[in-house]
Amino acid sequence: MTPERKKKLRQLLRKKAAEELKKEQERKAEERKKIIIQRTGHPKPVDGVNEATLQAICKEYYERLKQLENSKYDLEYSVRQKDFEINELTIQVNDLRGKFVKPTLKKVSKYEGKFEKLKAIAKNTEMDYRANLKNVSKDKFKLGEEKESERPEWAFGKKKVEEEE
Repeated sequence: MTPERKKKLRQLLRKKAAEELKKEQERKAEERKKIIIQRTGHPKPVDGVNEATLQAICKEYYERLKQLENSKYDLEYSVRQKDFEINELTIQVNDLRGKFVKPTLKKVSKYEGKFEKLKAIAKNTEMDYRANLKNVSKDKFKLGEEKESERPEWAFGKKKVEEEE
């Protein structure tokens, strides 16, 4: 096959596919219209109608709407019941298998409770830090003459060595 012929075949296939796509869309649109007419009923002519006929048409529409709302409520209720049954059955199946569903955990801050506990401890117990400190005599660290004799010679530096000579 020549490249020109391949190109023409591709163009023909694209045209055919586009036509089929349009036909499919038209068919779906017609189906939608049929379903809508089937569900809603045929529209009533309201042009040039007297008041009594209009009231009758409104009452028909009202009854139809009431019926549809009732069926909608019944369907929603049955869906909730089925969901509940499905949930219960999955729990039973998991129990039989020995596997349990992990519960979803709440996100909790690590530090939220710790600061509150520390504050509570501080309030409950009187924290007198100075009372807990050790008592140290001031004479222990005094650098006076009485302590100087106990020091070795090398600790005095040049001054002490010069005085002895």
